[in-house]
Amino acid sequence: MIFVTGATGFIGQRLVVRLKAQGEKLKVLSRSQHSEFKTVVCDLQREVIPDDTLEGIDTVFHLAGYAHDLRDVSELEGLYRKVNVEATVRLAELAVRAGVSRFIFVSSVKAGDGAGIDGTPEGIYGETKREAELRLLEITQQSNMHVAIVRPALVYGPEVKGNLQLMRSGIEKGWFPPLPETGNRRSMIHVDDLVQALLLVAEDSRANGEVLIATDGKPHSSREIYEAMCQVAGKAVPSWSVPKFLFELAGLVSPRIRYKIDKLLGDEYYSSEKLETLGFRAKKTLMDFDETDF
Repeated sequence: MIFVTGATGFIGQRLVVRLKAQGEKLKVLSRSQHSEFKTVVCDLQREVIPDDTLEGIDTVFHLAGYAHDLRDVSELEGLYRKVNVEATVRLAELAVRAGVSRFIFVSSVKAGDGAGIDGTPEGIYGETKREAELRLLEITQQSNMHVAIVRPALVYGPEVKGNLQLMRSGIEKGWFPPLPETGNRRSMIHVDDLVQALLLVAEDSRANGEVLIATDGKPHSSREIYEAMCQVAGKAVPSWSVPKFLFELAGLVSPRIRYKIDKLLGDEYYSSEKLETLGFRAKKTLMDFDETDF
């Protein structure tokens, strides 16, 4: 039986659909009873995962986490740590105790800028994801459990939230500015390709004990992403763009705006070479942003 946390999230929903299609028996962890699968009802922000959660489980996919809260991070550090670190450690310890064969942890490129435990984590989210990675590897070094850690780049696909959905909505409503071509490089991956990567590292013994970055293997400029979102939204791609220097001027207004512009037009490129050596090849493109079929 396979156990999935974060099964109702953006990535988790696609994972459980794929697993179900493969005929797998599933059990999930959720804050409320799942309509289809056996459920361990547990709110990771407030509760501890029950002792008997992983009895009879062979494989764990741990996707649940706490991220991207816009409130004051200093007030939420405890919450980030409780969900991203303490819950992961608890689940790993239960997995070892229950004799789970495979444990796949979905981390983030924010945990470090390389396919390993080196690099600089970004913000409290990245820091807690990194700590969870280190604790997980430490715990499982004393067991025979197959453990693989996957750090996805920016994930896109059906029903995505966050900045990509904001960009698309802004394009549809006509307020999002045409971005300039700056030649920046960003890494991305379609949610279905990420699901395929998770299934691959769960089965391939070469992934045991490894930290692997998951991308589609291509650098995407912000202008390229913008043009793809225009096409997905059914809007004509403008032949003009807002000059980069105007964005730079706007960034002088405040550090917060500077940060957002850096995120919009800066580089965030990562190598998925280690994952590719296992045979992974992305199949989706940005034109599959709204693809709903596997």
